[in-house]
Amino acid sequence: MNQQDLKALLDSLSKRNISVEEALARLKNLPFEDLGFACVDHHRGIRRGVSEVIFGAGKEVSEILTIMESMLSAEENILLTRLSEEKAMEILNRFPHAAYHSKGRILTLINHPVKVIGRGTILIISAGTSDIPVAEEAAVTAEYMGNVVDTIYDIGVAGLHRVLSQREKIMQATVIVVVAGMEGALPSVVGGLVDKPVIAVPTSIGYGASFNGIAALLGMLNSCSAGITVVNIDNGFGAGYAASLINRI
Repeated sequence: MNQQDLKALLDSLSKRNISVEEALARLKNLPFEDLGFACVDHHRGIRRGVSEVIFGAGKEVSEILTIMESMLSAEENILLTRLSEEKAMEILNRFPHAAYHSKGRILTLINHPVKVIGRGTILIISAGTSDIPVAEEAAVTAEYMGNVVDTIYDIGVAGLHRVLSQREKIMQATVIVVVAGMEGALPSVVGGLVDKPVIAVPTSIGYGASFNGIAALLGMLNSCSAGITVVNIDNGFGAGYAASLINRI
């Protein structure tokens, strides 16, 4: 349940289109539902504007399905991150109307249409093609949260002319997410060109001395371009979520 759902419910109750008992039935699982192995936060959509997100890694398929059924009973949309293709196939057998985005390892199940509530475009940029899975996680998350999303992939600093060739699109964005591995230099370049919020995402892509993303993380944290925000290594979801909060009207 989100804020719009709650307003619609209260409006129906005030107009006596539904009974008090029906309203109570809709609200009985707020603020959360205890499933024994998980407490599903049905109140999160009201507090944050988006339903609880399911983290797929480390969960059995049976557990994921139980959580999804609980959320579906509350008429919530579902976003499921870090989901392997093997698990996704089992879930799609149960919910064939869900969509699995294999590159980003993320699944969405839309119960009710997602309204665009963002005030502008969120632009997702990747430095290299190997960074695209993390960029796709950010893009799908931002779209799920009600934003217009555009992408530019493979414009890393090894060919700086590629960045400059996209300058018009970069300048038109409202919020920019920049995903990069190796030394993590691209967010500094983009941050030096724009007057928009830039969210940097270090990835674990790189050779030995990249230390699975630590080199990119430290490079982004030490950027000389002012105002860059940095999320955790490979955390496309966190970047897409943060960009959506910034982009809200």
